[in-house]
Amino acid sequence: MQAAHALVDWSPLLRLLGLAAVIALLPLSWWWLRQRGAPLPRKLAALTALILFLTLDLIVVGAFTRLTDSGLGCPDWPGCYGELSPFGAHAEISAAQAALPSGPVTHGKAWIEMLHRYLAMAVGALILVATVVAWRARAQLPHSPWWATATLVWVLVQGAFGKYTVTLKLYPAVVTLHLLGAMVLLALLVVQHESFRARALLQARQRLAPAWVAGVLALVLVQIALGGWVSTNYAVLACQGFPACNGEWWPAMDAAHGFTVLRHLGQTGQGDALPFDALVAIHMAHRLFAVVVVLALVALAVALRRSGDAAARRYALALGALLVWQLASGLSNVVLGWPIAAALAHSAGAAGLVGVLMSLWARLRLAQGVIALARPAPDGHRPAATAGPAATAGPALGRPSAS
Repeated sequence: MQAAHALVDWSPLLRLLGLAAVIALLPLSWWWLRQRGAPLPRKLAALTALILFLTLDLIVVGAFTRLTDSGLGCPDWPGCYGELSPFGAHAEISAAQAALPSGPVTHGKAWIEMLHRYLAMAVGALILVATVVAWRARAQLPHSPWWATATLVWVLVQGAFGKYTVTLKLYPAVVTLHLLGAMVLLALLVVQHESFRARALLQARQRLAPAWVAGVLALVLVQIALGGWVSTNYAVLACQGFPACNGEWWPAMDAAHGFTVLRHLGQTGQGDALPFDALVAIHMAHRLFAVVVVLALVALAVALRRSGDAAARRYALALGALLVWQLASGLSNVVLGWPIAAALAHSAGAAGLVGVLMSLWARLRLAQGVIALARPAPDGHRPAATAGPAATAGPALGRPSAS
């Protein structure tokens, strides 16, 4: 019988942090060499863009970890059987794989899980560097460093979700929250990036408000949560065929059990086996809400297209392309039997929608700040702060806001 091991073992943490620092030094060195002599806001914009790219990679790698059932490839945290890598845990992994060859612990799954953790820790290290730089140079920046601080705090929250994903054995609610947390992290980085660049959508201000974009983004996040619930409950193939589900337009569904949040994987809240109709309900909820999201995105893209601003039209094109991408990859999951390539494309497209919408929101907020500063004061004089975009970034994006 295999010896029991602790689910949380802090002993390899310092070694993992050291490895994450080494991994982070590679992109950090590349950034430093490329941006030598550039103004500080441009340097930080480039660093944030680099972190954004790696965060998108991390989201896709996380999806690959989930889709290959590698989330418990190393059944403890933060190391692998208390070791820095699966090399050191070779004996334990071999024993687990011999006992259950198709189980959650194999050498391949262990490496997938640990590579995900390495990349996550490297992204966290880069966010820490960006936050320190932002605070040290806050007097030279066009906005407050509180967005950077919020991003640092959130990446630590994401680390906690990663821990509980393992220790709670892929508890569906935790896995879904981990996915949503990744989207929030992406959104925070996009806001930082746009504020460093300080570009406003001035021509679009008459027809578009940041609140409208925020509303569409909220719908997209709900749909991502539903998609995560489908994936974490393995309900992708609960409906065969499209647009009908298992040959029926309105199949039998058990939403009460399907959307019981506090339950273990494959079980009801009472511990019984989750009925198939519950999986159908989960799948159909994602399909039906997709109609709402598609209509909202199309309406926003049309408004952007008509705004008269070239940048706004590019956003409309990006949203349209991502919408087609999502529809194609989502349908491929159902029609082709959930191939990993289509599932990864669907996850990447969801992240792309969040990134584009947050970028649009940030630039519209910046435009609001420009308009506010450009209005004549009560005495008839314009404020002196309208000298340039950097001077206007503060009022628009000075601190995290819910609007």
